[in-house]
Amino acid sequence: MDTTSMFVPVILAGGSGERFWPLSRRHRPKQFLTLDDSGRSLLQATSDRLAQIAGDAGRVMVVTSTEYRGQVLEQLPEMPIENLLVEPVARDTAPAVLYAALKIAQTQPQAVMGVFPADHRVNDPLAFQAVIRRAAEVAARTGRLVTVGVAPTFPATGYGYIQQGEVLDDAPGLPAYHVSRFTEKPDSETARGFLASGGYTWNSGMFVWKVEAILAAFERYQPELYARLAQAVRDNGPMRPAVRDVFPHLHKISIDYAILERSDQVTVIPAEFGWDDMGDWNALERLLKGEGENVAVGRHVGLDTGGAILYTTSGDDLIATIGLDDVVVVRADEVTLVVRKDRTQDIKQVVQQLKAQPELERFV
Repeated sequence: MDTTSMFVPVILAGGSGERFWPLSRRHRPKQFLTLDDSGRSLLQATSDRLAQIAGDAGRVMVVTSTEYRGQVLEQLPEMPIENLLVEPVARDTAPAVLYAALKIAQTQPQAVMGVFPADHRVNDPLAFQAVIRRAAEVAARTGRLVTVGVAPTFPATGYGYIQQGEVLDDAPGLPAYHVSRFTEKPDSETARGFLASGGYTWNSGMFVWKVEAILAAFERYQPELYARLAQAVRDNGPMRPAVRDVFPHLHKISIDYAILERSDQVTVIPAEFGWDDMGDWNALERLLKGEGENVAVGRHVGLDTGGAILYTTSGDDLIATIGLDDVVVVRADEVTLVVRKDRTQDIKQVVQQLKAQPELERFV
């Protein structure tokens, strides 16, 4: 089944990227940054991949916050203005997905909708395209909610996991399974057990489904959220800013908790296409690791230093280290961050402390 003409990819680009602080800042978060030598930001690279599947960059939609609207338009000038959906306030992924689905349904009720974070990296675009086309075909044919599961390569504790159940469609190379269970960010012992069992994938946060299927799921599992936002989208217009008024009062909840962990109609397609969620500074090591012991962007001189990630935004700056192992050192503008690699998930806590102190909030 050719679903290309029905496929509408939606990029979620409203995140603040706090775990990539201080490079990712409030005024220019991670999705707008270029972290490799491609010359394309994470958002632009995501749009490029999806345009190849949809057949037209003009079919790509983006959901973002009010403060990032200008940056999205600047980075994706080929995207029609009507394809940019602006959230007045961030309410997590479920309201964002529902907003996009309701808008698509107004003009393309039979569409197959894909949901993709703006800040992921894919090393094998052709394999990625094959997986998403397969997911779109399964979603269109079965009406089920399809998740893309990434084959785990190490016992990660920062990712959610999906347990595969019975085989629903044993196509060569890309079988589809019923989802038995979602597990959020397990401890290291549990993660090792998942990896050893072979029946689990990482939850990539990428989903494909028919618009009518996800709307029906919202109506069933989140009736209040569905009713309020559906009414606002129907009423919205130049003189009736209903979405702006209702959004701050919507329940803040992720699409995983709101729908996927409640539904018995969820399918997972395990895949491998060189995926990385670029979630924190350790992702830079996976992206840039070469022959040396350390990963350095900018000038670095080290003595007895190993397994370090060094990053400076200024070509005039120098980072010097002595006797350090497994650390991240970042110099970005007027901020210096030094953190152990196993504590990078805690950067968000530092950012929250800065936000709570008016005299330091300018560093966020």
